[in-house]
Amino acid sequence: MTIEISEQLESAIKMKANACGVSPDIYVRDVLERDLETVLESELPLVPFKTGRGMLAEYGSAPSAEEIDANSADMFKGFGEHC
Repeated sequence: MTIEISEQLESAIKMKANACGVSPDIYVRDVLERDLETVLESELPLVPFKTGRGMLAEYGSAPSAEEIDANSADMFKGFGEHC
């Protein structure tokens, strides 16, 4: 992208870039990125960093539905019989 700017604006950009210790190109890019930061962020898709499955992968495979049912039946056998 190329833009035309006045000599006065070019001088101001060079002065600010020099004060920041960067080239005029980098200074202008940084100013534009800061100004457009909210627009750039709103256009990015929201993607989770890691799935729940991925976070728990280090603990091995999950129990099957049958194993869960058997465990529940064992835990609650006799529940409420002594009332």
